[in-house]
Amino acid sequence: MGLNSFLKIFMPKNRVFFELFEQVADNVAEMGTIMKKVVAEIDFDKRAVLIKMIEDFEHANDELTHSIFTELGRNFITPFDREDIHYLATSLDDIADYIYASAKKINFYRVNPNDMGMQKMAELIEQGAQQICIAVKELRDMKNMRNITEALVKINSIENQADDVFDMSIERLFDTEPDAKEVIKKREIYQVMEIVTDKCEDASNVIESIIIKYA
Repeated sequence: MGLNSFLKIFMPKNRVFFELFEQVADNVAEMGTIMKKVVAEIDFDKRAVLIKMIEDFEHANDELTHSIFTELGRNFITPFDREDIHYLATSLDDIADYIYASAKKINFYRVNPNDMGMQKMAELIEQGAQQICIAVKELRDMKNMRNITEALVKINSIENQADDVFDMSIERLFDTEPDAKEVIKKREIYQVMEIVTDKCEDASNVIESIIIKYA
């Protein structure tokens, strides 16, 4: 019997780490859904309400991440490597941070998000967040590896699509936007939105590392 299999015997069925990670993943998925609504809303004040909802989820995830680190210091036996728990918590927190940063910048810069690039990027963010949620929830028992691997493949594809959308959006921006200030504002928003998909891929890589070790 391998060391990992031996340790699993002593792990409680109701694992606090999984409960915390699943709450974080649910929040990330909700943030992705609201982000799509943010870029579809043309009214500044109504967008502000949606952005406040994203902010609340981001703060909630900060608290959950803190709880994960607290449990990490408190528990001797963990469901997988302590380093992987730390990496996964950090990578999920990064996704939440950058979704909030993207939404916040839209109203901060008073940019009209009715823009093909932002619309498509928001769709990809929503899709990436949903796939992260699926993959995280499968970590509890790792019985359905197909669900995990399909989610990870989709996240990689989403990140590649986001790169293409970013490049095309920047090219279109420089070709069609005469106002230099608007170019600077929109370019920064595109960049932060694209980073969200990068952070989804980072979390995907952590999950892949975990399942290689423990599945």
